Amino acid sequence: MANVLTGAETNLITQEQMKKVREVDFVNQFTHNSLNKLIEVLGVTRKIPMMEGTTMYVYSTTGTLQDGAVPEGEIIPLSQYETKKTPVGEIALKKWRKAVSAEAIKKSGYNVAVNDTDKALLRDVQGGIRTDLFGFLNGEITGSTTAEGANLKSALANAWGQLQVKFEDDAAEAVYFVNPLDVAEYLGGKDEGLATVFGMNYVENFLGLGTVIMTSRIAQGTFIATAKENFIYYYLTMNGDVANAFDLTTDELGYIGIKSGYQNEERAQIESLVMNGGQFLVEYAEGVVKGTIGAGA
Repeated sequence: MANVLTGAETNLITQEQMKKVREVDFVNQFTHNSLNKLIEVLGVTRKIPMMEGTTMYVYSTTGTLQDGAVPEGEIIPLSQYETKKTPVGEIALKKWRKAVSAEAIKKSGYNVAVNDTDKALLRDVQGGIRTDLFGFLNGEITGSTTAEGANLKSALANAWGQLQVKFEDDAAEAVYFVNPLDVAEYLGGKDEGLATVFGMNYVENFLGLGTVIMTSRIAQGTFIATAKENFIYYYLTMNGDVANAFDLTTDELGYIGIKSGYQNEERAQIESLVMNGGQFLVEYAEGVVKGTIGAGA
C-alpha cells in the first residue's frame, strides 16, 4: 500500500484517463446542459446572493385591511400589518478538487487535460444545483396544498385552480413538475411542442395551464405545481471572504467559484478547486401544490 504522503492521490487524472490525444478533435454532441436555461424556464427572478455566515429567513406578511367607508370628518382607522420571519439556517459551503498529472498533460495537452476536465467538473456541479431543487420539492414543505385528478389533464387543471385561489391577487404563471411516463401516457406519443433544458423536456402553455417540466425525479402518478414567481434561489456570493481567501473566480452564472490551474509542484500536477453553496426556497408554502394523478379513476 502506497504511503498516503508520497503515493499518488486517489482519483488523480492520469495519462490513462486521457484517451484524447493532440491530433484528435471531438465535439460534444449534447449542448443543452444549461443551468441558466433551467433557471429561465423555472422563472426564478429572485436570485439572492448571501455573504458567508448569514442566516436565511422566510418572511410572511399578514394583516387586516380596515373598512374604507369612513364618514366625513371622522378619524380614518389604521390598517395594521406585521412581518414575521422564520429562520431557515445558513447555506452550507460545498467543496470539490481535481488534479491532473504532468504525464496526462504531456499526452493530451494542457487544454484537454485541464480546461476540458474543468468544464466537465463545472457541469457536474451545476447539475448538483438541479438535484438540490428536486430534493427541496420532494421534501416536506410545511403548509403546502393538495390536489388530485382522474387523469393528467384533470389533475393539473385542479392544481391550476388551487394556484388561482392562492395567488388570486397576483399575476402568477404556473409551472408543473411531472414524471415523463404520466405525460407519455396522456399524449399517446403525440408531440406537443417539446423542448429540452438541462437534460429534461418541458412544454410551455401545456393544455393552456402553464409550463410542464418532465423529469423522472418526480415519482410516477404524482406532480408538484407552483407559481414561477414563488421560487427564490439563495446562493453564497463568490466575491466574499472565502472566495477572496482562495482566489476564486465565478462561473458564467456567478453561483460557483473556481480556481483553475494552480500548481502542486511536490506532486507535479495541476489542480482545480471549486466551491459553491445554494438553496431553493419558496416565499409562499401554500402556493405549492402537491398531488396525485389517477386518484379519482
